[in-house]
Amino acid sequence: MGIFEIIVISIGLAMDAFSVSVCKGLSMIKLNWKNAIKISLYFGVFQGIMPIIGYLFGTRFSGFVEDIDHWMIFILLSIIGIYMIKESFSTEEENINESIDARTMHILAVATSIDALAVGITFAFFDINILLSIIIIGVITFCLSLTGVKIGNKFGDKFQNKSKLTGGIVLIIIGLKILLEHLGIILL
Repeated sequence: MGIFEIIVISIGLAMDAFSVSVCKGLSMIKLNWKNAIKISLYFGVFQGIMPIIGYLFGTRFSGFVEDIDHWMIFILLSIIGIYMIKESFSTEEENINESIDARTMHILAVATSIDALAVGITFAFFDINILLSIIIIGVITFCLSLTGVKIGNKFGDKFQNKSKLTGGIVLIIIGLKILLEHLGIILL
């Protein structure tokens, strides 16, 4: 897996954090950069930590599943992607409170980074620089979350569902690409 794929996966993973950041931005009457950075740091750090946990778990079992790892990656990324796409069409209003206390932010950061845990498991099946990968994931999530707070504060919730839809589609495409490469089907 190359750096391009890691960047694309990072963007897909960051879409949940972006969506919640948009909601947090909506709840701010006036943009508070200190709070925006705090929100973004929570999401970036947790999004970076979860793949490590998944990677450590996955490396314990990678020898047992080498022959089917590409199918597992495809299935995991597709499940996450389908869930994100399904969420994007939900008419149910998300109940995100305006608080940025540690308890609230821990809950939101964990909830938005569970998919990164699953992706970390898939990283164990690749010859991948995990440190570089988690830095990329964390930085991209931080940047997109900061952008999400700003957009939410400025424009409202127009982009929330579109970002989840985009993130879901991106993860499914990456999973499909990995599967097709391992099956020997050449992609252009």
